[in-house]
Amino acid sequence: MGVIEFELTRTVDAGIEDAFARLADIDGHNDWMPDKGSMLRRTRQTSPGPPTRGTTYLDETSFGPTPGEIAKYEPPHTLVYHWWDRSKAGKLKLEGWPAYSLEKVDDGTTLVRHTARMQTYGLYRLATPLLRRIAIKERSATLEALAASFDRSQQTEP
Repeated sequence: MGVIEFELTRTVDAGIEDAFARLADIDGHNDWMPDKGSMLRRTRQTSPGPPTRGTTYLDETSFGPTPGEIAKYEPPHTLVYHWWDRSKAGKLKLEGWPAYSLEKVDDGTTLVRHTARMQTYGLYRLATPLLRRIAIKERSATLEALAASFDRSQQTEP
């Protein structure tokens, strides 16, 4: 108990560079993430400049604000985010590492391997099974929204 790990895969109808750029554009997540079925309400980059390793952000979720940073940035193949949630006293309750590994497919699409790792601390370890279900639902919604965002952009082009 205390550690959650899983992997999801999805093929998106976009080139690898476009898929990576969309995942790395923190402020742009607000344009394609689902309005329903996700705990993410809004996200914003909190450090200046283009996304890179160390870029910080703040997610506004249904559970409250969650800060994070880009932990690994290797375009166009690897992107790892790291977020954390602390108590008012500063103790770590949860932290997670949503990661994306992108692979170019011969037909012009991109295979997105999304691995998620979460660590729970203290009393939050008791909630690990429930948090696993929430995490799988949330991460699945993210991959579906990513794929749908490219489907929409394909339909609106002349």
